Amino acid sequence: MKFVKQCSRYIIGVMVIVLIVQLAAPSMMGTTISAKAPCGTGCSSYDVVVIGSEIQGSLLAKEARRLGLDVLILDPRSKPGGQFMQGQMHVLDEPNDKKRRSLVQGDIKKLYDGYKAGSIRKEASFNRYYQSVIKDIPIRSGIVIESVNVVPLKQDKSLKSITYRAKDGMKYTVAAKYFVENTDFNALTSKLDVKRIPGMESIYNGKKPDYMAATLVLKFKNVNWNKLHQAVLKDYPLTNVEKKYGQNTYVDWDYATGFSNITYKYKPLDPQLMLRGINSTYQKDGQVIMNALLIFDVDPANPKSIESAMKKAKAEAPGVLKFLRNNIPGYANAQLNGFPEYLYIRDYNRFETEYILDYPDLMSNKMFWDNVSIASYATDLQGTTKMRKGLSFGKPDRYGIPLRSFELKSYENVLVVGSNLGATIKAYGSARIMPNTALAGQTMGIILGKELKNKRLRELTSSDFVRIHKYLQKDYGIKLQR
Repeated sequence: MKFVKQCSRYIIGVMVIVLIVQLAAPSMMGTTISAKAPCGTGCSSYDVVVIGSEIQGSLLAKEARRLGLDVLILDPRSKPGGQFMQGQMHVLDEPNDKKRRSLVQGDIKKLYDGYKAGSIRKEASFNRYYQSVIKDIPIRSGIVIESVNVVPLKQDKSLKSITYRAKDGMKYTVAAKYFVENTDFNALTSKLDVKRIPGMESIYNGKKPDYMAATLVLKFKNVNWNKLHQAVLKDYPLTNVEKKYGQNTYVDWDYATGFSNITYKYKPLDPQLMLRGINSTYQKDGQVIMNALLIFDVDPANPKSIESAMKKAKAEAPGVLKFLRNNIPGYANAQLNGFPEYLYIRDYNRFETEYILDYPDLMSNKMFWDNVSIASYATDLQGTTKMRKGLSFGKPDRYGIPLRSFELKSYENVLVVGSNLGATIKAYGSARIMPNTALAGQTMGIILGKELKNKRLRELTSSDFVRIHKYLQKDYGIKLQR
């Protein structure tokens, strides 16, 4: 009997210890901020689920995971990298204010510093940078979202879970505290009840949705960059260069832009294509990458549209090469050097967010209490079939982009990043470039990691952001005030 009583006390003691550990587990776990409620049989629960592997969302995921959140990337593409790697969009635009001070901040500055120094120019070096961003983040590629589970709240809605089909043909369900749209074709937001922000059609009062052209980045070898550079130097001053070659023509030891007086004379095989100025980067060793071959009317949500555009652009490339050989200094012996696996998609559907960034915000240098990025760049709207040469509306100095422009309207737990930010088309023409949106992605990842244990993003106040901006500057060197 004494032995039985001792065993009973021992069992009860063990059960008490187990119960205490279970209750304490959420605060003791290094990868979870708070206990996540079970989401049902066959469902996995996370703090943050990012849809797509573009660089902006990857930076968000990196910071959120580093700060202890449970993060998953679900990628509709067959492998990670998005436009940044599969599209080889390695001609990097840099935001500068009117005093020519660079506004590149955060993790993406490592990329830009290496790019300007010449140590990051070729695909392999870009890939090393990208791999450093996604290191240790769980990624599942080749998924297709089948359905979403949205629940009503008092004022907004909440995306409780999504169900997706994986490469193995099986369906899986994931729940999350926050979901992030990070694709160039609205893989997630197209499944939600959202309102589209008018696009390029609003510039000319069109009735159908219209988008800026996509690009197939062209790659060349055996280019004599020194000859190109010297040819332009002979025509200085710059006013003479632009008169001869076209507006914004510029060449140094690393970059070349402009030459539109020449390139606009190119006659493509297919009217869906156009050769604009030679926006290009010298990758060293005679290799050049060029963002110049525009493709109109591409629908990134339609695989057949992408396939057709790729086919047409590749067929056009030999003609572009021949034209460059005959008309651009330094290209006489140039050859094609392979093709990217995907297109550079500038523009697609953007949906209403809690605050829609507008052109007057940019031109008045507006700063917001909830800034997550400091940005600049010319309001550059690339061409469409209706306006083949595109438009520019001037260059702002520096302006803020608020967290609210990345919070999907009416959904309290859905963020949009990268090219999905909430902006009118004129504001988007400037805000869209990678350093502007990459900084926002990283900043939002940090804020989630540090604040989610106490508050939802919608609950953050202006006084919270005074504190947030202080630790972003102190701990990360990210300055988001004027």
